[in-house]
Amino acid sequence: MADAAPAPVRKNQLDKDLRGWLATNADIVTVIRKPVGMAEVPALIAQSHKPILFENIKEYPGFRLCDMLVRHRWSQCRSLGVSAKDFLPTLAQRLRKPPRGLVDVKTGPVKEVIRTGRDVDWTRLPVPTHTDRESDPYITAMNIIRDPETGFYNSCHAGTTPLAPDRGLVSFVTSHSHQIIRKYQAMGKKEMPIAFVFGVPPAYEIMANFSGLHLDLWGEMDMVGTIMDMDVEMVPCETIDLTVPAHAEIVVEGVLDLTKLHSYGTSVAPSMYFMPEKQQLPEVRVTAITMRADRPIYRNHLTVPDTDHQVLPRLCHEAVLFNRVSEIGLRVHDVRFPTWGAALSVILQVEYPRPGMVNDALMTCMGAPWLNTKMCVAVSPDTNLDDAADVYHAMATRVDPARDIVIVPATRGSIFDPAAEPLEGHYPHRLVGKIGIDATAKAHRGGAIFDRAWPKGWGKVKLDDFLD
Repeated sequence: MADAAPAPVRKNQLDKDLRGWLATNADIVTVIRKPVGMAEVPALIAQSHKPILFENIKEYPGFRLCDMLVRHRWSQCRSLGVSAKDFLPTLAQRLRKPPRGLVDVKTGPVKEVIRTGRDVDWTRLPVPTHTDRESDPYITAMNIIRDPETGFYNSCHAGTTPLAPDRGLVSFVTSHSHQIIRKYQAMGKKEMPIAFVFGVPPAYEIMANFSGLHLDLWGEMDMVGTIMDMDVEMVPCETIDLTVPAHAEIVVEGVLDLTKLHSYGTSVAPSMYFMPEKQQLPEVRVTAITMRADRPIYRNHLTVPDTDHQVLPRLCHEAVLFNRVSEIGLRVHDVRFPTWGAALSVILQVEYPRPGMVNDALMTCMGAPWLNTKMCVAVSPDTNLDDAADVYHAMATRVDPARDIVIVPATRGSIFDPAAEPLEGHYPHRLVGKIGIDATAKAHRGGAIFDRAWPKGWGKVKLDDFLD
């Protein structure tokens, strides 16, 4: 099965680096040792539900490549060193803590190889072309920029297209990134330092994708140590005034040109469509590359079909919604942006106490600050969030469309939603309605009638025990 029962956690003490994390969690990592060509990598990644590590890439013998670190809850829990059932409550609780901050050190493993000047060439990294319709490789690494007013480090995963050995175009979609860019421009700056970070433990990436009010208090990097419950060591860059994770596999340093934008087509959105149709992107000039000496691991985030690309930006969203819905007084078991929901749908798994409360929870989700809560579904604890068929069954059998569906018209739509209406004069913004569906088992409408039927011995008798 794709979503097997959560594997046991190996240990609570987390690893400082990605290669340590892969070794600690070797029991859930698929290692490909046979030679693989770059053209084969995307399709192979897409077929893996487990973390996957390529040890032998034909065109890049000095590198390894990994992906799918957090596709499912049973692998996400390894990022925090907790059980699957404790993952979301733990993340939600740690996000309410103050920032732990960063520890500056002089050097680290990511400095074992340093390339500057004419030696800079990021086209020598194993960057895949993700789909047949795209002609260029596509980088999906975590990046770090700094707020020039507060000094806080902001992080995201802005898709980046390397077009030359020391040039590329960066697609920022987060509001905080654009706010920081505008601050540099308002100060009369023509360039902004930026660092691309490849190959860190997945907890870094979870925190890097946080969105919400925080830039007046802390930056995402300040909170990495908080959610990992450990110190995070940072080393100075070689050519720009930033620090980066000392135990990363690869770091690309550069400066973003703030004076002009360049026309470019499109790449695959989290909704799995090629949206928006056109982009105006700033250019980055690469100034240095540092990396580990022993076969550094390139961290990829395949964009399709349902991968880390859909999951990572929404894990902190799940934790924030866990907190907000819990404040209503509902018992929240889990919150999930399913990979098969095109990054536009969220499922709440809650207990139904009395009429009215689930509707409030659904409206809370629909009114979230992000643009990925177009469809909000509430289910009971007996519905398996990892099984689309089980969620659909709950919607089909526990919903009275006249009473259990809330529709709100004319709300902010995702720029990645092809069903949303383009807003004239506000490209690429869109307008769309939202829907809340209460698919919980409602005791006041039948009680035990909602109890599911299962075969005798279900969950106790295993077919594998009777196979030769």
